[in-house]
Amino acid sequence: MWNTAGKAGLALGGLSTAYLFLTQWIGQAEMPAFISIVLNMLLWAVKFGGCIWLMMFFMKAFAAENPETDNSGTFKLGMAMAFLSALVYSAFSFANVAFINPDLFTEQMDMMMQQMAPMLDSNTAAEMDRTMQNLPQITFFSNLIYCFIYGTILSFALSRSIPSKDPFANYRPEEQ
Repeated sequence: MWNTAGKAGLALGGLSTAYLFLTQWIGQAEMPAFISIVLNMLLWAVKFGGCIWLMMFFMKAFAAENPETDNSGTFKLGMAMAFLSALVYSAFSFANVAFINPDLFTEQMDMMMQQMAPMLDSNTAAEMDRTMQNLPQITFFSNLIYCFIYGTILSFALSRSIPSKDPFANYRPEEQ
């Protein structure tokens, strides 16, 4: 089960990570706002549908390879896939904030602080600076929790029908 969950976790985490970097690139590219919005919406739909399809694909493949598995087994597989994919995505998002593009997030925070400066007292501004220093860790754990919860709910919904149940499995016409 963990072997399948590991492969699926890499695939799901890779898809979400690709979405992260593509949308970030689109945001930095010099293109009209309408095109940027349309591309982001299209990429989100592909990521959303792709994650659902990938999870269903790996759950069905696991159920086909293991005929003795039941809905509970596929749910456990889905939870393992959710955790491992959340770990992959969270690690990449942490690396993005801490090492790959830290200037991007610093610039965005500085711009927000300049806009909000008249409304903030010194304690709030100091707390926001401390939050910015912890942004990579906050990003990692918030993504890990969110992605795991989303994946667990999705695996629960999908596992109800994987493997499919035969409603006539116990029906034996010769015994009547």
